[in-house]
Amino acid sequence: MDEIAPEYDVVVLGTGLTECVLSGVLSVKGKKVLHIDRNDHYGGEAASVNLEYLFKKYGNLQKGEEPWKKYGRANDWNIDLVPKLLMSNGELTNILVSTDVTRYLEFKQIAGSYVQQGNGAKATVAKVPSDAGEALRSPLMGIFEKRRAKKFFEWVAAYKEDEAATHSGMALEKMTMKEVYDKFGLEATTRDFIGHSMALYSSDEYITTPGQAQEAVQRIRLYANSMARYGKSPYIYPLYGLGELPQGFARLSAIYGGTYMLNTDVDEVKYEGGKAVGIKATMKERGDEGEGMKFETKAGKILADPSYFPGKVQVVGHLLKAICILNHPIANTQDSDSLQLIIPQSQVGRKHDIYIAVVSSAHNVCPKGYYIAIVSTIAESSANHHLELQPGFERLGRIEEKFMGPAIPLYEPLESGMNDGVFISKSYDATSHFETTTEDVRDIYRRAQGEELVVEGLREGENLVAEE
Repeated sequence: MDEIAPEYDVVVLGTGLTECVLSGVLSVKGKKVLHIDRNDHYGGEAASVNLEYLFKKYGNLQKGEEPWKKYGRANDWNIDLVPKLLMSNGELTNILVSTDVTRYLEFKQIAGSYVQQGNGAKATVAKVPSDAGEALRSPLMGIFEKRRAKKFFEWVAAYKEDEAATHSGMALEKMTMKEVYDKFGLEATTRDFIGHSMALYSSDEYITTPGQAQEAVQRIRLYANSMARYGKSPYIYPLYGLGELPQGFARLSAIYGGTYMLNTDVDEVKYEGGKAVGIKATMKERGDEGEGMKFETKAGKILADPSYFPGKVQVVGHLLKAICILNHPIANTQDSDSLQLIIPQSQVGRKHDIYIAVVSSAHNVCPKGYYIAIVSTIAESSANHHLELQPGFERLGRIEEKFMGPAIPLYEPLESGMNDGVFISKSYDATSHFETTTEDVRDIYRRAQGEELVVEGLREGENLVAEE
């Protein structure tokens, strides 16, 4: 452990991905950072764990049983606690590249991006079309709708915000997306997969929100551009699991002078004039039951996950999540070794989409022949949560093991943090991609630093994906 300084520009509490990204970025920008976690491992709610840990965490065993042993060595499993994939041209990827964290990580492409139409026995699972050519081949649409969708995708591909000639007479900054869909005559089911599986909206509010059309088109273009980078799908995923991401940013912070302390309890946050000015904490050695090493330091700002400030956050919903072990690929996905599958809310009579993220031995997260599938959504009742995820379970087929705890509260900060100097992140939502998480990173950075986080994206020809 590095020597603890009497004062830091920023103290970060919790080693979830959001907090690790921020500590890494701030360290690169010359800030003096102290990063603390009460746990003895990185990742927080975004950690990757072995199979034994999962059985014990969710109580899927009787006393004396060791059911994980039938699946090989427990440490051959790296199972994510949140279901998240990276867009290859998305914001998190841009941050990884601009900070050079990619030197610590290897990525593999996710094999497919799928969407469900219909429900139950009549449900259809098909690849999400990403351009005009795929629209013409898609089983999601009839022949006339394919032509309309082809024209829409051609228009999106040609659209340039600063070239009026590409706007087809539309002022997107003033329009609703409904007006855009109407102009191309797109059917409700087509609007569904475009909005939820390409623009990645989690509800239909965007359709009727004035001025939302421009952002929606930008999101669709991001999906298509990410798809074009590697083909097959727009998503990539780190080998050995998502737990590698926070560790990569932790290494980055350390290189630039950041100090990391695991297994450390924050005993008190000190305030002066209503503003946070420092902390008192205790660092314990692993397994130490004694008093540990107590210390005190000043802090210019404090960044934290919601668990460190329960009085400063509010519950905005509950996440439902089931981690499933399979020994087969999902039907109708071309035997893909990995995928994202979105079940839009309207297809199953819900207000929130259901997300399925699948990875496998191809990503060094489990032994050969197995697949890890995480089904997630937002709870809409306090009744049987298993039934709310049922449409997702139906897509998986036979499930070898299912780990599902109670509904998880989702927290958001009550205040911006600009008055008291405490900047709190949001909980991870149900989406199976990182775009909403990086929005939170940017928002916290903007509030804490008073400026936008500027990052560079992948350069032409640059490749993050490991060779097949």
